[in-house]
Amino acid sequence: MSLARHIDPDQIIQSLHDHPSKAHKHHAHTKNAVSSATPYSSRYASQQEISKFKIPKEGAPADAVHQMLKDELDLDGRPNLNLASFVGTYMEREAEALMVENLSKNMSDADEYPAMMAMHARCVSIISHLWGVQKGETAIGSATTGSSEAIHLGGLAMKRRWQEKRDAEGKDKSKPNIIMGSNAQVALEKFARYFEVEARILDVSEKSLYRLDPELVKKNIDENTIGVFVIMGSTYTGHYEPVEEISKILDEYEAKTGNDIPIHVDAASGGFIAPFTYAQAGGPKWNFELPRVKSINTSGHKFGLVYAGVGWIIWRDDSYLPKHLIFELHYLGGTEESYTLNFSRPGAQIIAQYYNLIHLGFDGFRAIMENCMSNARLLSKSLEATGWYTCVSDIHRKKGEHVLEDAKSIVFGKEDETSADYNAGLPVVAFRLSDSFKKDFSHVKQESVSTLLRTKQYIIPNYPLPPKEDKTEILRVVVRESMSLDLLDRLITDIIAVTEQLMNSDPMDLSAFQPGSTGIEKQHQSKGVDHKNKHKAKRPMSKGVHRAVC
Repeated sequence: MSLARHIDPDQIIQSLHDHPSKAHKHHAHTKNAVSSATPYSSRYASQQEISKFKIPKEGAPADAVHQMLKDELDLDGRPNLNLASFVGTYMEREAEALMVENLSKNMSDADEYPAMMAMHARCVSIISHLWGVQKGETAIGSATTGSSEAIHLGGLAMKRRWQEKRDAEGKDKSKPNIIMGSNAQVALEKFARYFEVEARILDVSEKSLYRLDPELVKKNIDENTIGVFVIMGSTYTGHYEPVEEISKILDEYEAKTGNDIPIHVDAASGGFIAPFTYAQAGGPKWNFELPRVKSINTSGHKFGLVYAGVGWIIWRDDSYLPKHLIFELHYLGGTEESYTLNFSRPGAQIIAQYYNLIHLGFDGFRAIMENCMSNARLLSKSLEATGWYTCVSDIHRKKGEHVLEDAKSIVFGKEDETSADYNAGLPVVAFRLSDSFKKDFSHVKQESVSTLLRTKQYIIPNYPLPPKEDKTEILRVVVRESMSLDLLDRLITDIIAVTEQLMNSDPMDLSAFQPGSTGIEKQHQSKGVDHKNKHKAKRPMSKGVHRAVC
């Protein structure tokens, strides 16, 4: 959550009341104004603003408040056209009904809601099997509020195991470090900072496909490395990182030095894609089939197809979760073991996750994920076929091919093809203006494409690649379950139309039209800076991981 500062409501309200535009209005109303015939006949329609920073003395009719808040929320973007986000925006009515029926259930009340807790345990078991849990090992895990909490739990377990080993060997344990790529989502660096671990953030490059470079991993590990975060897949370009290749490097390092360095796989999105697509992880192993992978996390609210509020963390065996990190809770008449950062948390999402797993089954999930991959390939090929755009992502290119040679050579898919015919990755389309386009239309700013698409209600971000590659900016579309072929056709048409509009226009700066809140709340809710003032940030982009759009 963003940090927020205190607001002096008296000062703000007084300034609003003193504004010239308010001078002609009288604010006299009686207690009878609390009741109204319709929402728009209440005092909030014309006589008084809704209280924003201080609880009002008198309440207001439910229908009036509902309507006023609903009208304000109409200013938000449309979730289904928010193509920036990995988080799901669609669930079936039956799943929504189950969630509404169970909104009041608290996951911390295990003894009071045994059926819900049984579903939680079933989800952990089902997911662990999807991730290749091995015979003879007893996987253990938990739901979380999302992948951020799950990553912190996985990282903390690695740190404690390393500390215990150093204690047993009588060695110094004051300088732990952890390895990650600069393409990592901010939650990974947050773990390092919050839990006092040195973050060794390794540069990514076009050569490494904008993902963690195994050669740099080899050069940066040592006896104080508690683990390596490996991502399935990158929020920038959708690439899967080479888990098996990094695992082999760590195997060789252990053979030489005796230092056993584990891997935690951040599969926030890929954890519900790789098990189901025909491409899987592109051939190499990525999950518990690799002994060095000790824990994996995923987001149920991304490609687990649940609304926001649920993630999962699973260890391959309970021996990899240090016992003194587990709390035995005696609460409301029952006893349970807990290893989470939160206590109270919603249970409805866990029920919805179980619904999806049972309702869709393996084949249903496979059909959805293959549809996402197919539509992402179609979008990628269509963009490159114009000659105006080049894709940085490569799930639309044949296995082993990562660079576009010639737009004329693009071949659209055959009817019986699957994701296995192409590079593995997330259904993400990361693209930029082509070199030839920038040469011919140097007045067109790529950011303007994003801005004009926003006027058509699409939310497609334009942002730089990670440090050292940040001179390249990309537009990015996440193809989710709700991206139908009809919507995709409309999107392709609109991107082409917007691009042609910019090509045929005089040079202009559209940055002033960047969407953003200008309300008084924005000035107080965060100390961050907006896009046009990003150069004023206290911490330059080159210093560590910056927030990827997710």
